[in-house]
Amino acid sequence: MASHIVGYPRMGPKRELKFALESFWDGKSTAEDLQKVAADLRSSIWKQMSDAGIKYIPSNTFSFYDQVLDTTAMLGAVPDRYGYTGGEIGHEIYFSMARGNATLPAMEMTKWFDTNYHFIVPELGPNTKFSYGSHKAVSEYKDAKASSKTLFHDVAGVDTVPVLIGPVTYLLLSKPAKGVQKSFSPLSLLPNVLPVYKEVIAELKEAGASWIQFDEPTLVLDLDLESSFSGLNVLIETYFADVPAAAYKTLTSLSGVSGFGFDLVRGAKTLDLIKSDFPANKYLFAGVVDGRNIWANDLAASLSILGSLEAIVGKDKLVVSTSCSLLHTAVDLINETKLDHEIKSWLAFAAQKIVEVDGLAKALGGQKNEAYFSANAAAQASRRTSPGFRPLCLQAAGLKGSDHRRATNVSARLDAQQKKLNLPILPTTTIGSFPRQLSFDGSVVSTRQTSEQISANELISEEDYVRAIREEISKVVKLQEELDIDVLVHGEPERNDMVEYFGEQLSGFAFSANGWPPIIYGDVSRPKPMTVFWSTMAQSMTQRPMKGMLTGPVTILNWSFVRNDQPRFETCYQIALAIQREVEDLEASGITVIQIDEAALREGLPLRKSEQAFYLDWAVHSFRITNCSVKDTTQIHTHMCYSNFNDIIHSIIDMDADVITIENSRSDEKLLSVFREGVKYGAGIGPGVYDIHSPRIPSTEEIADRVKKMLAVLETNILWVNPDCGLKTRKYPEVTPALTAMVSAAKLLRAQLASPN
Repeated sequence: MASHIVGYPRMGPKRELKFALESFWDGKSTAEDLQKVAADLRSSIWKQMSDAGIKYIPSNTFSFYDQVLDTTAMLGAVPDRYGYTGGEIGHEIYFSMARGNATLPAMEMTKWFDTNYHFIVPELGPNTKFSYGSHKAVSEYKDAKASSKTLFHDVAGVDTVPVLIGPVTYLLLSKPAKGVQKSFSPLSLLPNVLPVYKEVIAELKEAGASWIQFDEPTLVLDLDLESSFSGLNVLIETYFADVPAAAYKTLTSLSGVSGFGFDLVRGAKTLDLIKSDFPANKYLFAGVVDGRNIWANDLAASLSILGSLEAIVGKDKLVVSTSCSLLHTAVDLINETKLDHEIKSWLAFAAQKIVEVDGLAKALGGQKNEAYFSANAAAQASRRTSPGFRPLCLQAAGLKGSDHRRATNVSARLDAQQKKLNLPILPTTTIGSFPRQLSFDGSVVSTRQTSEQISANELISEEDYVRAIREEISKVVKLQEELDIDVLVHGEPERNDMVEYFGEQLSGFAFSANGWPPIIYGDVSRPKPMTVFWSTMAQSMTQRPMKGMLTGPVTILNWSFVRNDQPRFETCYQIALAIQREVEDLEASGITVIQIDEAALREGLPLRKSEQAFYLDWAVHSFRITNCSVKDTTQIHTHMCYSNFNDIIHSIIDMDADVITIENSRSDEKLLSVFREGVKYGAGIGPGVYDIHSPRIPSTEEIADRVKKMLAVLETNILWVNPDCGLKTRKYPEVTPALTAMVSAAKLLRAQLASPN
């Protein structure tokens, strides 16, 4: 019985790629150093899958940034501003598109479907020229096929399945380039991109590839590629949701396609379609191992599903697979030393999921490992009976029978808050974090480490740590006062991550040793205050309003690996109640402005429209729970970034926050179009005025021009001026002049508004 992996995490078991990229971007290492790290990671991944017995091993799923940007490079679809004139695209142009540079802005960034992964949005128009600009797919296939020596292994050659994003999917993920009409159809470019795909396919065939995988199910048109497929087995891979019945029929009737891959974890209804009608003599790649979460597979249940599918498609045509790429999971449990032994037995990271796929395939082929299956069954039973999994009584917590809205409407609240805060028009603020790094006794210690971690590592005593953090907060407060920012933040030097920091102080969370997202394994509650100490310390340093900074329940949920034994909304409500207690304590301690970030609310929106209203209802309700009890004079902010918000603007309004700051500059001010189309927004709003993910420093004039565009569609008395997002990824030589320009622009426009003539 054959086995298949859709894709694999590229960061490395100890996040080696992340550190290599940061070193390269900082100029501390060369392009050759970066390529060496990448080559070693790829080789070790291929060896790992080969050693586990996987038959269909993917290649070209590795990326220095994201797979859509890789496709843009492959197609040579580089926007004119980057000066590409042809040939192989190198690091300079590639990373300029992703991050911008000193003189050019980056391309727009948004979320890959409903995941936490970003991709760089292609900018296309009728005049876009396509050419074969990156041979990465072919090079990686050849690298895998050749034997090699890495830092870790001598690696025998592996015949892989090259993975490409399909041309229709690529085009549909794009946006019109600047100056191109909104009505432009990207699919009109299909005849222009197909010649490049044909070149890639021809080179892969020449290199010896026997299978090729196209990711995403939108490749459902007559693409004139069938002749190119001759001599190749073509796999169309779908994931993240059920395939609609009409699309399933179209997809499975495609000629020239050898196999179809389906997500049978998030697409359970697709199973019924397969059982009722699956084309004869086609391969079924059955995605029964979850690629989006870290819980161990219920092997007995999956084996039962596979048995029913075997009766339909036949043993020789059934391939056991993952539901999607394993990119979305952590890498390997073998490196994890922090996790509780029992909790660890419930988990499967990417490396363990490979073993699950292989174990299921062998069991289906009559080679079942009884000990392995028995251990899995015992772990499943242990998890079901764990005390931490007893459902919390949400009715007793007071969630029934209330929508948890604040009693007063937002207009009246804003009036009460202005009387207390006395802010100027176009008030300035930042989103929360500032550049972070401390030096203790000559050694540099990242402030991503908590006081407990630093003390445990004997780097510094807790008393000295608190003193150092106090000094860092003082510097951040002083800088903001010198810049004349109106509403301050404390810079978050004590925080390791905006989700992990809170999870470490809530019950029901577990953490890995290598920085992967938190694991919510049980009921969530707040044993004690989490941020009050630092927020009140910061407020004592200034007379200006100091924001209390919290991460919202939906973002904590969506940026964690979440227990799958109860509905996600139940867990989200538990987190909301915990954050509500923190909000109440901050208010009682004298904090008058509290920001509850919901950066990830949009990315959790289900792909199927029929499921979206329910998600938005409980997600928005969860946010309202957090702040429903505060006074009218306490100003509640929220923040969102790097997603398409226009289609959920009414749900954003329904959150009933007093002020929302939202990413805007990197997406070409797309957000403003919703207000131009007549949506009325009465709360405070701060569309971002510059991109913090780029090293580029904006000018006062550029920011002032952005704010003027905002004033054309928003009332002066509700508009705030702020960056797109937090500043922790930047350095002070970038942050200080950028914030100086931001404040100068606000003051310039205040003066112009005061003297309109």
